[in-house]
Amino acid sequence: MLNKQSGPPKPTVDKNSFKYRSIRDLKINKYVYLMLLPVVAYYIVFYYVPMYGLQIAFKDYSPGLGMWNSDWVGFRHFQSFFDSYYFWRLLRNTLLLSFYELLFGFPASIILALLLNELRSAALKRFVQTVTYMPHFISIVVISGMLVDFLARDGLINNVLSWFGVEPIAFLRESEWFRTIFISSNIWQNVGWGSIIYLSAMSAIDPSLYEAARVDGASRWKQVLHVTLPGIMPTVVILLILQIGSFMSVGTDKILLLYNSTTYETADVIGTFVYRKGILESDFSYSAAVGLFNSLINFTLLVLANAISRRTSENKLW
Repeated sequence: MLNKQSGPPKPTVDKNSFKYRSIRDLKINKYVYLMLLPVVAYYIVFYYVPMYGLQIAFKDYSPGLGMWNSDWVGFRHFQSFFDSYYFWRLLRNTLLLSFYELLFGFPASIILALLLNELRSAALKRFVQTVTYMPHFISIVVISGMLVDFLARDGLINNVLSWFGVEPIAFLRESEWFRTIFISSNIWQNVGWGSIIYLSAMSAIDPSLYEAARVDGASRWKQVLHVTLPGIMPTVVILLILQIGSFMSVGTDKILLLYNSTTYETADVIGTFVYRKGILESDFSYSAAVGLFNSLINFTLLVLANAISRRTSENKLW
Protein backbone atom coordinates (compact mmCIF):
# COMPACT_ATOMS: atom_id res chain seq x y z
CA MET A 1 0.00 0.00 0.00
CA LEU A 2 1.10 3.58 -0.63
CA ASN A 3 1.73 5.74 2.41
CA LYS A 4 -0.64 8.69 2.45
CA GLN A 5 0.69 12.03 3.47
CA SER A 6 -0.82 13.29 6.71
CA GLY A 7 -0.73 16.91 5.47
CA PRO A 8 0.72 19.26 2.90
CA PRO A 9 4.47 19.05 2.36
CA LYS A 10 6.52 21.36 4.55
CA PRO A 11 8.05 24.28 2.67
CA THR A 12 11.79 24.21 2.30
CA VAL A 13 13.73 26.86 4.19
CA ASP A 14 16.40 28.79 2.33
CA LYS A 15 19.15 28.99 4.94
CA ASN A 16 20.99 31.58 2.88
CA SER A 17 18.12 34.04 2.83
CA PHE A 18 18.43 37.33 4.67
CA LYS A 19 15.28 36.65 6.72
CA TYR A 20 16.53 33.27 7.95
CA ARG A 21 19.99 34.61 8.82
CA SER A 22 18.49 37.61 10.62
CA ILE A 23 16.16 35.48 12.75
CA ARG A 24 18.96 33.03 13.53
CA ASP A 25 21.33 35.85 14.51
CA LEU A 26 18.62 37.36 16.71
CA LYS A 27 18.13 34.07 18.55
CA ILE A 28 21.86 33.50 19.04
CA ASN A 29 22.70 37.03 20.15
CA LYS A 30 19.44 37.94 21.90
CA TYR A 31 21.19 39.14 25.06
CA VAL A 32 23.54 41.38 23.06
CA TYR A 33 20.56 43.01 21.34
CA LEU A 34 18.86 43.35 24.73
CA MET A 35 21.88 45.30 26.00
CA LEU A 36 21.65 47.49 22.90
CA LEU A 37 18.06 48.56 23.61
CA PRO A 38 18.93 51.37 26.12
CA VAL A 39 21.32 52.92 23.60
CA VAL A 40 18.72 52.75 20.82
CA ALA A 41 16.09 54.20 23.15
CA TYR A 42 18.44 57.05 24.10
CA TYR A 43 19.01 58.08 20.49
CA ILE A 44 15.32 57.79 19.62
CA VAL A 45 14.19 59.92 22.58
CA PHE A 46 16.91 62.58 22.51
CA TYR A 47 17.85 62.74 18.80
CA TYR A 48 14.97 61.56 16.59
CA VAL A 49 11.87 62.63 18.54
CA PRO A 50 13.12 66.27 18.82
CA MET A 51 13.24 66.41 15.01
CA TYR A 52 9.48 66.93 15.18
CA GLY A 53 10.17 70.40 16.59
CA LEU A 54 12.23 71.46 13.56
CA GLN A 55 9.05 72.83 12.02
CA ILE A 56 9.40 75.95 14.19
CA ALA A 57 12.27 76.98 11.90
CA PHE A 58 9.59 77.64 9.27
CA LYS A 59 7.15 79.34 11.65
CA ASP A 60 6.96 82.48 13.74
CA TYR A 61 6.86 80.36 16.88
CA SER A 62 5.25 81.73 20.02
CA PRO A 63 5.14 79.63 23.22
CA GLY A 64 1.73 81.12 23.98
CA LEU A 65 0.24 79.98 20.68
CA GLY A 66 2.01 76.64 20.58
CA MET A 67 3.72 74.89 17.71
CA TRP A 68 0.58 74.17 15.65
CA ASN A 69 -1.07 77.58 15.98
CA SER A 70 2.02 79.68 15.25
CA ASP A 71 2.05 81.43 11.88
CA TRP A 72 3.84 79.76 8.98
CA VAL A 73 6.54 82.02 7.50
CA GLY A 74 8.41 79.62 5.21
CA PHE A 75 12.07 80.47 4.64
CA ARG A 76 11.91 83.98 6.12
CA HIS A 77 14.24 83.17 9.04
CA PHE A 78 16.78 81.56 6.71
CA GLN A 79 16.73 84.56 4.40
CA SER A 80 17.11 86.91 7.35
CA PHE A 81 20.17 84.98 8.53
CA PHE A 82 21.78 84.92 5.07
CA ASP A 83 21.26 88.67 4.67
CA SER A 84 22.56 89.58 8.14
CA TYR A 85 25.89 91.39 8.50
CA TYR A 86 27.29 88.70 10.81
CA PHE A 87 26.53 85.72 8.50
CA TRP A 88 29.94 85.70 6.80
CA ARG A 89 31.78 86.23 10.10
CA LEU A 90 30.04 83.23 11.68
CA LEU A 91 30.60 81.05 8.63
CA ARG A 92 34.27 82.07 8.33
CA ASN A 93 35.03 81.43 12.01
CA THR A 94 33.23 78.09 12.01
CA LEU A 95 35.00 76.88 8.88
CA LEU A 96 38.44 78.09 9.99
CA LEU A 97 38.26 76.56 13.47
CA SER A 98 36.99 73.27 12.03
CA PHE A 99 39.64 73.29 9.31
CA TYR A 100 42.46 73.95 11.79
CA GLU A 101 41.10 71.21 14.04
CA LEU A 102 41.14 68.82 11.09
CA LEU A 103 44.55 69.97 9.87
CA PHE A 104 46.39 69.87 13.22
CA GLY A 105 44.22 67.89 15.62
CA PHE A 106 43.33 64.89 13.46
CA PRO A 107 46.90 63.82 12.51
CA ALA A 108 48.17 64.51 16.06
CA SER A 109 46.55 61.32 17.39
CA ILE A 110 47.97 59.29 14.49
CA ILE A 111 51.49 60.62 15.08
CA LEU A 112 51.30 59.92 18.82
CA ALA A 113 50.07 56.38 18.16
CA LEU A 114 52.91 55.74 15.73
CA LEU A 115 55.47 57.02 18.25
CA LEU A 116 54.01 54.94 21.06
CA ASN A 117 53.99 51.86 18.85
CA GLU A 118 57.72 52.27 18.24
CA LEU A 119 58.60 52.44 21.95
CA ARG A 120 60.35 49.31 23.18
CA SER A 121 60.20 50.16 26.88
CA ALA A 122 56.84 48.98 28.22
CA ALA A 123 57.15 51.12 31.36
CA LEU A 124 57.85 54.29 29.37
CA LYS A 125 55.01 53.48 27.00
CA ARG A 126 52.52 53.07 29.88
CA PHE A 127 53.73 56.31 31.46
CA VAL A 128 53.32 58.30 28.23
CA GLN A 129 49.90 56.78 27.61
CA THR A 130 48.71 57.67 31.11
CA VAL A 131 49.98 61.24 30.87
CA THR A 132 48.38 61.82 27.45
CA TYR A 133 45.09 60.09 28.29
CA MET A 134 44.45 61.97 31.55
CA PRO A 135 43.37 65.38 30.10
CA HIS A 136 40.51 63.70 28.25
CA PHE A 137 38.82 62.86 31.56
CA ILE A 138 38.95 66.43 32.81
CA SER A 139 35.69 68.35 32.38
CA ILE A 140 35.57 71.04 29.70
CA VAL A 141 34.52 73.48 32.43
CA VAL A 142 37.65 72.66 34.44
CA ILE A 143 39.85 72.83 31.35
CA SER A 144 38.43 76.24 30.45
CA GLY A 145 38.92 77.46 34.03
CA MET A 146 42.55 76.34 33.92
CA LEU A 147 43.08 78.20 30.63
CA VAL A 148 41.50 81.37 32.02
CA ASP A 149 43.78 81.25 35.08
CA PHE A 150 46.96 80.32 33.21
CA LEU A 151 46.43 82.89 30.44
CA ALA A 152 45.44 85.79 32.70
CA ARG A 153 47.68 88.88 32.90
CA ASP A 154 49.00 87.65 36.24
CA GLY A 155 48.78 83.98 35.29
CA LEU A 156 51.41 81.30 34.88
CA ILE A 157 52.10 81.92 31.18
CA ASN A 158 52.67 85.66 31.59
CA ASN A 159 54.84 85.07 34.66
CA VAL A 160 57.08 82.76 32.64
CA LEU A 161 57.19 85.23 29.74
CA SER A 162 58.16 88.02 32.13
CA TRP A 163 61.39 86.14 32.89
CA PHE A 164 62.37 86.77 29.26
CA GLY A 165 61.36 90.42 29.37
CA VAL A 166 58.05 90.00 27.56
CA GLU A 167 55.25 92.37 28.56
CA PRO A 168 52.05 90.73 29.93
CA ILE A 169 49.56 89.74 27.23
CA ALA A 170 45.78 89.54 27.72
CA PHE A 171 45.52 86.34 25.67
CA LEU A 172 41.77 85.85 26.08
CA ARG A 173 41.05 89.51 25.36
CA GLU A 174 42.87 89.63 22.03
CA SER A 175 41.02 88.03 19.14
CA GLU A 176 44.16 87.03 17.22
CA TRP A 177 45.14 84.60 20.01
CA PHE A 178 41.82 82.77 20.30
CA ARG A 179 42.20 80.23 17.49
CA THR A 180 45.69 79.24 18.64
CA ILE A 181 44.52 78.78 22.23
CA PHE A 182 41.41 76.84 21.21
CA ILE A 183 43.12 74.42 18.78
CA SER A 184 46.23 73.78 20.91
CA SER A 185 44.18 73.12 24.05
CA ASN A 186 41.94 70.73 22.09
CA ILE A 187 44.97 68.81 20.88
CA TRP A 188 46.38 68.59 24.41
CA GLN A 189 43.05 67.34 25.76
CA ASN A 190 42.19 64.77 23.08
CA VAL A 191 45.42 63.57 21.46
CA GLY A 192 45.99 60.72 23.91
CA TRP A 193 42.42 59.47 23.85
CA GLY A 194 42.29 59.60 20.06
CA SER A 195 45.44 57.49 19.76
CA ILE A 196 43.75 54.51 21.47
CA ILE A 197 41.84 53.52 18.32
CA TYR A 198 44.95 53.68 16.16
CA LEU A 199 46.98 51.63 18.65
CA SER A 200 44.23 49.01 18.56
CA ALA A 201 44.35 48.97 14.77
CA MET A 202 48.14 48.56 14.87
CA SER A 203 47.86 45.58 17.20
CA ALA A 204 45.79 43.80 14.54
CA ILE A 205 48.53 44.06 11.88
CA ASP A 206 50.07 40.70 11.04
CA PRO A 207 53.59 40.52 12.64
CA SER A 208 54.81 38.48 9.66
CA LEU A 209 54.55 41.63 7.55
CA TYR A 210 57.13 43.34 9.76
CA GLU A 211 59.36 40.25 9.63
CA ALA A 212 59.19 40.20 5.84
CA ALA A 213 60.01 43.93 5.72
CA ARG A 214 63.05 43.42 7.99
CA VAL A 215 64.25 40.54 5.82
CA ASP A 216 64.04 42.85 2.82
CA GLY A 217 66.24 45.34 4.69
CA ALA A 218 63.54 47.89 5.55
CA SER A 219 64.45 50.35 8.31
CA ARG A 220 62.01 51.17 11.10
CA TRP A 221 60.90 54.26 9.22
CA LYS A 222 60.26 52.17 6.08
CA GLN A 223 58.29 49.68 8.16
CA VAL A 224 56.10 52.46 9.48
CA LEU A 225 55.64 53.88 5.99
CA HIS A 226 54.93 50.64 4.13
CA VAL A 227 53.44 48.35 6.81
CA THR A 228 51.98 50.30 9.74
CA LEU A 229 50.34 53.17 7.85
CA PRO A 230 48.67 50.94 5.20
CA GLY A 231 47.52 48.66 8.03
CA ILE A 232 45.68 51.43 9.87
CA MET A 233 44.51 53.31 6.77
CA PRO A 234 40.93 51.88 6.84
CA THR A 235 40.56 53.12 10.41
CA VAL A 236 42.01 56.51 9.48
CA VAL A 237 39.58 56.92 6.58
CA ILE A 238 36.51 55.98 8.63
CA LEU A 239 37.43 58.39 11.44
CA LEU A 240 38.20 61.10 8.89
CA ILE A 241 34.75 60.69 7.33
CA LEU A 242 33.13 60.92 10.77
CA GLN A 243 35.07 64.06 11.62
CA ILE A 244 34.14 65.67 8.31
CA GLY A 245 30.53 64.80 9.11
CA SER A 246 30.77 66.97 12.22
CA PHE A 247 32.85 69.63 10.51
CA MET A 248 30.50 72.49 11.38
CA SER A 249 29.93 71.30 14.95
CA VAL A 250 33.05 72.91 16.37
CA GLY A 251 33.33 72.80 20.18
CA THR A 252 30.55 75.24 21.09
CA ASP A 253 30.63 74.48 24.82
CA LYS A 254 34.30 75.31 25.14
CA ILE A 255 34.00 78.47 23.05
CA LEU A 256 31.14 79.69 25.25
CA LEU A 257 33.39 79.30 28.29
CA LEU A 258 36.39 81.05 26.71
CA TYR A 259 35.13 83.77 24.40
CA ASN A 260 33.88 87.27 25.16
CA SER A 261 32.64 90.28 23.20
CA THR A 262 36.20 91.41 22.43
CA THR A 263 37.02 88.13 20.65
CA TYR A 264 33.80 87.73 18.63
CA GLU A 265 35.71 88.59 15.46
CA THR A 266 37.55 85.23 15.53
CA ALA A 267 35.70 83.23 18.21
CA ASP A 268 32.00 83.62 17.43
CA VAL A 269 30.72 80.56 15.53
CA ILE A 270 27.31 79.35 14.41
CA GLY A 271 26.84 77.23 17.55
CA THR A 272 27.47 80.13 19.94
CA PHE A 273 25.22 82.40 17.86
CA VAL A 274 22.39 79.84 18.10
CA TYR A 275 22.87 79.74 21.88
CA ARG A 276 22.66 83.52 22.23
CA LYS A 277 19.64 83.84 19.95
CA GLY A 278 17.74 80.83 21.22
CA ILE A 279 18.53 80.73 24.94
CA LEU A 280 19.48 84.28 25.88
CA GLU A 281 17.18 86.19 23.51
CA SER A 282 14.39 83.54 23.27
CA ASP A 283 14.21 83.88 19.49
CA PHE A 284 13.36 80.20 19.06
CA SER A 285 12.34 80.12 15.39
CA TYR A 286 15.35 82.11 14.18
CA SER A 287 17.83 80.03 16.19
CA ALA A 288 16.16 76.80 15.01
CA ALA A 289 16.56 77.92 11.40
CA VAL A 290 20.25 78.70 11.90
CA GLY A 291 20.81 75.39 13.69
CA LEU A 292 19.02 73.48 10.92
CA PHE A 293 21.18 75.21 8.30
CA ASN A 294 24.28 74.12 10.22
CA SER A 295 23.07 70.52 10.50
CA LEU A 296 22.27 70.33 6.78
CA ILE A 297 25.82 71.38 5.93
CA ASN A 298 27.18 68.67 8.23
CA PHE A 299 24.92 66.07 6.64
CA THR A 300 25.95 67.14 3.14
CA LEU A 301 29.65 66.98 4.01
CA LEU A 302 29.20 63.51 5.52
CA VAL A 303 27.48 62.17 2.40
CA LEU A 304 30.09 63.74 0.09
CA ALA A 305 33.04 62.44 2.15
CA ASN A 306 31.57 58.93 2.17
CA ALA A 307 30.88 59.04 -1.58
CA ILE A 308 34.43 60.20 -2.37
CA SER A 309 35.91 57.51 -0.12
CA ARG A 310 33.70 54.85 -1.73
CA ARG A 311 34.84 55.85 -5.21
CA THR A 312 38.54 56.16 -4.41
CA SER A 313 38.95 53.25 -1.98
CA GLU A 314 37.10 50.34 -0.42
CA ASN A 315 36.56 52.16 2.88
CA LYS A 316 33.13 53.65 3.52
CA LEU A 317 30.47 54.03 6.20
CA TRP A 318 27.67 52.68 4.00
